[in-house]
Amino acid sequence: MPNFDVSVVGELNLDLIFYGLPLKLELEREHLAKHLNITLGSSSAIFAHNLALLGNKVGFSSSIGSDPLGEICLERLGESGVDLTRVRRFPGKTTGLTVILPQRKDRYILTYPGTMYDMSANDLDLNYIFSAKHLHLSSYFLQKALRPTIVELFRKAKEAGLSTSLDPNDDPEDCWSDDIQLVLKYVDILLPNEHEACKLAMVDEPSRAAETLSQKVPLVVIKRGAQGATAHCGTEKFVGFPPVIDTVDSVGAGDSFDAGFIHQFIDGANIEDCLKFANVTGALSATRAGGTEAFRDAGHRESFLRERWQGSDLRRGNFLYAED
Repeated sequence: MPNFDVSVVGELNLDLIFYGLPLKLELEREHLAKHLNITLGSSSAIFAHNLALLGNKVGFSSSIGSDPLGEICLERLGESGVDLTRVRRFPGKTTGLTVILPQRKDRYILTYPGTMYDMSANDLDLNYIFSAKHLHLSSYFLQKALRPTIVELFRKAKEAGLSTSLDPNDDPEDCWSDDIQLVLKYVDILLPNEHEACKLAMVDEPSRAAETLSQKVPLVVIKRGAQGATAHCGTEKFVGFPPVIDTVDSVGAGDSFDAGFIHQFIDGANIEDCLKFANVTGALSATRAGGTEAFRDAGHRESFLRERWQGSDLRRGNFLYAED
């Protein structure tokens, strides 16, 4: 029997989020923020953290440096119950860090990669990773040293009987090179947002991107923020919308959406319920600052899921329909 429900391979860092900055930032001026949040960051870690708090056994393969930032990351992620025995420490290296500057509906994202650029295939324990039902990888383009072997990682995962999912995230260099196309052959669920989907498919329209990517991946789920998400399985299309909430912060909402979708998928749920629950967990994330804080608050998490998920069929916000 598998040791884990899901193995996650990816990056681990903190997020520093500055709220209430002026809309126009000027060089050589000191700008004052109204609020600061220091929270667990990185797509992979947010996904793993929130998936564990949904009741899953999660193994995490990643890296940190020999610095206080890395220890804070481990403490925060470990509180969720994620197994950290395969997080590699690099002596003399610095853990990655992301600074986020929200600006109304948009945000600046500044990342120092640190050790996320250093982890390679030699740092992975494949027996550990494959002792799971499912493999998930996020932030493909940030896995600099690991990236040349990701296709082999996914191929071997499929041979070992695991299902797989990939959230590509953005390419900071905006190159979107062809090597990721080789990985898609071994991906069961692709979880991009609209921008990422268009870049991967090399088209301008999300609908055309979905059509193109659906010919390569069995299940393509495209996130559209407050407008919900679409799931494409062959010629079938499913559309879902999130519940109406007072949004506090959208940081990490996409990773929380991924966690909800995979939570249902590995439990054998149909696409409709996977999409419904993903919209609920993405919305839950947005009710607190940072990508994990809403999940860390057990009372808030449980009451939100109880109200929005169990009663979802009665709520307009979770309405979902299928299209041929």
